[in-house]
Amino acid sequence: MANRLTQIATRTGDDGSTGLGDGSRVPKDHLRIHALGEVDELNSHLGVLLCEPLPDEVRELLVTIQHELFNLGGELSIPGYELLKGDAVIRLNEALADYNGRLPRLQEFILPGGSRSAALAHVARTVARRAERALVTLSAQEPLRSEPRHYLNRLSDLLFVLARVLNRANLDGLGGDDVYWHSERLQRG
Repeated sequence: MANRLTQIATRTGDDGSTGLGDGSRVPKDHLRIHALGEVDELNSHLGVLLCEPLPDEVRELLVTIQHELFNLGGELSIPGYELLKGDAVIRLNEALADYNGRLPRLQEFILPGGSRSAALAHVARTVARRAERALVTLSAQEPLRSEPRHYLNRLSDLLFVLARVLNRANLDGLGGDDVYWHSERLQRG
């Protein structure tokens, strides 16, 4: 991880391959590159969410998560390398328990929506699930540590909870509560 980018357009990928952190080259459609791209997209969605008005403690948590996702990307870019530490999963577990404990119990499914920040958290949640699936697919072909998969699984749960927190924070004047699904059962009853 000591090398830093000094030139962005190297043209070395014009043949459809890309370099990994260990110096090896793989096709750009390799499962490892796909998983790395999903994690990168997730980090980018969090960057968009961070452009919104957020409670300070949520902002601080999301910035930490961005750094941890960058570590996860670094780990994916070097086969066999460990960069995302187990305490990152523990931190997510603690944040999940804390924020979830502040919320009322769900009585019905909710739809992704409410405030803009909550909707963006839901988008990030779905991308986290997709990144997790990409890691599962990659792990069927190559050995991977379980921590990155656990991290993404927990992160998607946390983003769901944070969406609920952000709706209640109502910082943009559009939130206040969850957007509940109106199932046919509810419409009949």
